[in-house]
Amino acid sequence: MTQMVITIAVLIAALFLIERRWPDSTRRFEEGVLAILMAALTLVSFTQVVMRYGFGTGWGGALEFTRILFAWLILFGMSYAIKINSHLGVDIVLNLLPGRLSRIMAVAAALACVLYAVTLLYADWLQIFGINVRGGAIDYWAKMFKVGIGLDDLRYPEWAQNSFGLQERVQRWIAYLILPIGLALFAYRSLQAAIAIALDQRQYIIASHEAEELVAENKDAVKE
Repeated sequence: MTQMVITIAVLIAALFLIERRWPDSTRRFEEGVLAILMAALTLVSFTQVVMRYGFGTGWGGALEFTRILFAWLILFGMSYAIKINSHLGVDIVLNLLPGRLSRIMAVAAALACVLYAVTLLYADWLQIFGINVRGGAIDYWAKMFKVGIGLDDLRYPEWAQNSFGLQERVQRWIAYLILPIGLALFAYRSLQAAIAIALDQRQYIIASHEAEELVAENKDAVKE
């Protein structure tokens, strides 16, 4: 588990340095990952429907595979949504507050997201406050890696089993790798947002008026 924590810390530090040096490439990479996940999810689902209802057959592991893809899409996408400020939220109270107090509350909200992600990653630190909790995404993934048990329905192709000596079912730790990585990215992006809000480089961690502003900007598009 310690190795996993160190690995995540190194990855986040590397992301920070790479993003500072090549911000556009980092953005394209994140968008590319999300596009691949969404395309794979759509393709597998569509193919499965055609095979199931058109030919009475199908892939037995399709449901589990699409469920994993959907989890990866959400857990990877939530940090990117923080980065591009596209999470929807309610900001009516913040807008009623004076500017300085509104900014303080916005920073507190971003730090609450950091706290949430860190708690899900590794809850043992709460014991310093007398809260008897253990575990988290890192601990759970480490256990799956150590045990090496497979998923319920997702299996390696027979040629891969024979050629590389793989076990029959795909290991759970591979599918669940996004748990620690996704939460770590979410914590990192939330911390970035908190700093940007404190420096007055962005307003909130949410973008609740995004749809309203788009409607206002394009209200005359139909007439044209």
